[in-house]
Amino acid sequence: MLEKPLAESDTLKMMKSILLCVLCGLYGASANGKDHKGKYSVPTLDVTSQQLVLDAKQTLRLSCRGRWELSWAVPAGVAPDQVQWQESRCGRTQQQHCSVLTVRRSEAQHTGQYSCRYRHRTRRETSVYVYVTDSQQPFVEPQRMSPDVLYMKKKQALVIPCKVTHPNITAALVKYPDRHLSLDQRNIIWDSTKGFTIQTPTFEHIGLFFCQTVVNGVPHQSDKYFVHRPVSNILDMYLNSSDTMQALKGERMVLNCTATGELNTRVNITWDYPGKINNSGYTSKRLVKHSTHMLFYNILTVPRLQRSDRGTYTCHVSSGENAKQKQVNVAVYDRPFIRLKPKHGSVIEVQAGQKAFRISPKLRAFPPPEVIWLKDGMVAAEQCSRYHMDGTSLVIRDVAAEDAGEYTVLARIRKHGLQQNLTLTLVVNVAPQIGEKAVSSRESGPVPRGSRQALHCTSHGVPPPNIKWLWRPCPPQGLPAAPRA
Repeated sequence: MLEKPLAESDTLKMMKSILLCVLCGLYGASANGKDHKGKYSVPTLDVTSQQLVLDAKQTLRLSCRGRWELSWAVPAGVAPDQVQWQESRCGRTQQQHCSVLTVRRSEAQHTGQYSCRYRHRTRRETSVYVYVTDSQQPFVEPQRMSPDVLYMKKKQALVIPCKVTHPNITAALVKYPDRHLSLDQRNIIWDSTKGFTIQTPTFEHIGLFFCQTVVNGVPHQSDKYFVHRPVSNILDMYLNSSDTMQALKGERMVLNCTATGELNTRVNITWDYPGKINNSGYTSKRLVKHSTHMLFYNILTVPRLQRSDRGTYTCHVSSGENAKQKQVNVAVYDRPFIRLKPKHGSVIEVQAGQKAFRISPKLRAFPPPEVIWLKDGMVAAEQCSRYHMDGTSLVIRDVAAEDAGEYTVLARIRKHGLQQNLTLTLVVNVAPQIGEKAVSSRESGPVPRGSRQALHCTSHGVPPPNIKWLWRPCPPQGLPAAPRA
């Protein structure tokens, strides 16, 4: 069934409705925009200049007006009981908010920035910098017993915050004890509201600093500042064991984790290990300073190992954003043991003339045993200089026929009275050889026909060689003869 087309009047009404909705949306957006723009989009102070200069003990009074509820931000030197706020509604229709800040008997440390802002829109604020001048205290911060610590960071300017109480005061920057740094207004910049800004600080700017000025012929010093450059470069890390550690139940185990860092580095070393939850171990730390680097030690001690202490021990080293770790596996045995058996059977074959040959049994033992090799019942190394031990293996250099025989490996742990031995038979294969003048008769030359002759062949080798005779009849004169079996 076909729908009936809309009448022209209906179409016009629909277009008007759509246009009305669009206009309403634009009006709403415009109204919302006005909420953030126009008069009092930011609070307004009753002072037009960006700075005020007061004498000490004068009263500071600032008025602020805005569209929403107001709040104040004051310098850190203003104590809560030294300032008063008075809130009210203002304007012709009482739709605006007003606030008056009062600081009575102002002091030098009240110098700083005073900001009026919206309570729920803190980014919208208006500020004025107030100097409270005191000839007896030209620097805002009074001197303290210990210096304040300033941290130098890579690619960041360093500020020595010796602010002053009058805009016309200038100061000098001094590195303790009496080295004056030049004020070039390029790398080192003076600002009475901030102090000294060092745009590109270097190692030269590490140490103890202070500012000084002269007021009415009288010299004054600021608080002292210690500039420290945090370093987080871990040069190296070492764990006193990298292979699997083996220990007996009840024994004491000590693991030493060492980190090397640059001077001024602060390194944190921690451990993760199976008995950490039960506090089966304890740690001790030590720091050693060298002329070019720092050594940090963290020693983990487990006084009495239990089977539950088996597993992975991980040392974590961190400094700032840098981190490294190393780990070692620990095996704990209930009792000492020796397990000894051949690796490829009890009979071993080797070819004479080989440059080196290693005899290696399968040996597992704890604690590590004493190992001795015997050849035919005598200490092998004492029989021939070609025999030497490499770990628990016996190595024979330039293998010869006389190296064949019985080799016994003896493993023993004297402390625990354990001993085990294993005997292996070495067979040295020698290539077959025919002795000099191996085939001979009584005399060379013709023999009588029908006579009996004896021929001898001498040969040797391991295993014994098979001998095969070939007969080649004399060829007719001038022709070669083929051999016959």
